[in-house]
Amino acid sequence: MADVVVVDDDAAVGTGLSDLLRQAGFDTRYLSSAAQALELLATSPVEVVVTDLRMPGMDGMQLLERVKARAPEIAVVMITAFGSVPLAVKAMQAGACDFILKPFEREEVVRAVGKALAVARHASSRPSVPASALPAADLVRTSPGLREVAALVTRAAASTATVLLLGETGTGKGLVARAIHESGPRAREPFVTVHCGALPEALLESELVGYEKGAFTGAGARKPGRVELAGAGTLFLDEIGDVSTVVQVKLLRLLQERSYEPLGATRSHKAEARFVTATHRDLEALVARGALREDLYYRLNVLPIRLPSLRERRGDIASLAGAFCERLADANGKPGTRLDAAALALLEAQPWPGNVRQLENLVERLVVFADTPVIGVAEVQAALRTTLRSTGPNDDARAPASDPSGGPREVEPAVPSASPARTMPAAPAAPPAPVAGDLPLEQSRQAAEREAIHKALERARGNRTQAARMLGVSRRTLYNKLAEYQIG
Repeated sequence: MADVVVVDDDAAVGTGLSDLLRQAGFDTRYLSSAAQALELLATSPVEVVVTDLRMPGMDGMQLLERVKARAPEIAVVMITAFGSVPLAVKAMQAGACDFILKPFEREEVVRAVGKALAVARHASSRPSVPASALPAADLVRTSPGLREVAALVTRAAASTATVLLLGETGTGKGLVARAIHESGPRAREPFVTVHCGALPEALLESELVGYEKGAFTGAGARKPGRVELAGAGTLFLDEIGDVSTVVQVKLLRLLQERSYEPLGATRSHKAEARFVTATHRDLEALVARGALREDLYYRLNVLPIRLPSLRERRGDIASLAGAFCERLADANGKPGTRLDAAALALLEAQPWPGNVRQLENLVERLVVFADTPVIGVAEVQAALRTTLRSTGPNDDARAPASDPSGGPREVEPAVPSASPARTMPAAPAAPPAPVAGDLPLEQSRQAAEREAIHKALERARGNRTQAARMLGVSRRTLYNKLAEYQIG
């Protein structure tokens, strides 16, 4: 298994780059075509794909699109001799993590792959969720519990002021950021994201402002930063509460003066993008303990928008679950599959610590496992019980407890009390309990995990990426479990 895969039709370039990365400490494998790369991704936990842009058959851009559709947490680095800022923007918008021009320096490639690996591991720390098929603005506006947020989105979209999105992980901050972009006059311009929490200090600065040729060892060519790539569009700074005090100084100037200097540059550049930032942290508490500059906080907190958790807008759960079920049923070749009233009531009763992200993952699992057109309460109860790892809230005040395997502890599904008007269908009878001592708790957990994995792989027809989504875990977690249980 390889953490990094190099794809290039030129064997001399590909093997040379692969050897270079291997010498730098990366577990690397070379492949000569995009088709071979897609085959490998179906069976191995690859974290980074480094691909040439121009290749016969499927080119680098097509490979990028296929990878992001199949496993969005995999980081893709594009390499080409035909680079330009417009091409870089196109690659970034399609989901590329980085863009390197030939000829390149050894240090430049090592730096880019190191950054991509950090981004990939940050993304795979939570279950992947397929992108919605509907425009973000439409999803926000059609949610009853987000009416106030939708009104603020409309106002924010028409302005150039910095927006601060607050809320627990999984509440849809990225979706709202894109809705702000899509709803305003910048909709036709680039929407560029920087995952601040995934990158160390040195990499984050160069990622934001870019660098000039010769700015440091390994800077073999000029590299545009995300501020430049965003142009007159939107720059979304996700997890802004995680940046170091050194980077905070750079951000303050960027937000205050709307100017920046690429590393190694001798003159300032104007920042034309509008800034949308997001965090799950309590920024006021960070300011109070000196972890966040007070002047930066005021610059960030111009247009604050708080996203309520799913627990606070239970009226949205049924409509969201229904919409997810309809879309995912079509995507999985099961049109017409729906959740019955009792199943929706059970979903409404859950605490949803992982918010909308957790709900969508569970509905996808229900759709894929469904044997009949109507999904009932028994299927929902079974899905809640057999989840390998629930997505827990990611705020500092309320961290989920852990189970023996190191993941968040599973929450027992809450069942709403039955009423004369609507009686819950009975769940399938539980198997006879083993004699005390015959099956200790740890062995029971392992047996349940094995069964869930086997069933998911069977339903996904061996597609491990799809199986990981069904189980609500990252691909890396699934591969670790496959190795632990020696499942081929």
